[in-house]
Amino acid sequence: MEPGEPAVIVCKTEMVKPMSIRRAEARGLKPGGYVMIDDMPCRIVSVEKSKPGKHGAAKIDLEAVGFFDNKKRAAMMPADRMVDVPVIDKRSATVIADMGENYSLMDSDTFETYEILKPADQELAAQIKLNSSVEVWDVMGKRVIMRVKTEK
Repeated sequence: MEPGEPAVIVCKTEMVKPMSIRRAEARGLKPGGYVMIDDMPCRIVSVEKSKPGKHGAAKIDLEAVGFFDNKKRAAMMPADRMVDVPVIDKRSATVIADMGENYSLMDSDTFETYEILKPADQELAAQIKLNSSVEVWDVMGKRVIMRVKTEK
C-alpha cells in the first residue's frame, strides 16, 4: 500500500447486505408484511406458528407471493431465525410522458426524472394519464407503480 492511498477492508466472514434489507426475527412476521424468500421480495399471505415440542423449538410456516413475479413461495423455519425483510421506499411522482412501454416520471420531492415500466395490471395502467400523480415503490433497487393517487 502506497502512502496516502485509502485502506480497503475486505470482510471474508460475512456477506455484505444491500442497504434495502433489514433483519427481523421470523416470529415477528405477519400476513401483509414482506420477507425475502429465495432472494426475492415477497408479500406474506399466511403465517402459521407451531408450538415448541419436547425436544425442539417452535416453527414458522410461511406462504408468500413474489412481489415482482406473483409466484407463490413457501418457507418453513425456526421461530427464532433471523430473516431478511426488504425495505420499501414509497414515493410520490408525476407522469410527464408516455414513451411506449415506459412512462417518464418526475419525483415529487427531489424533482428527479426517470423512466419506469408500465404496470402489468391493465386496470391500473388504464387509470394512468399524463400529469397524474402516482405512488411508486422502490423495492431492492427496482421501481414499480403501485397506484394512482386521486385528487381531492
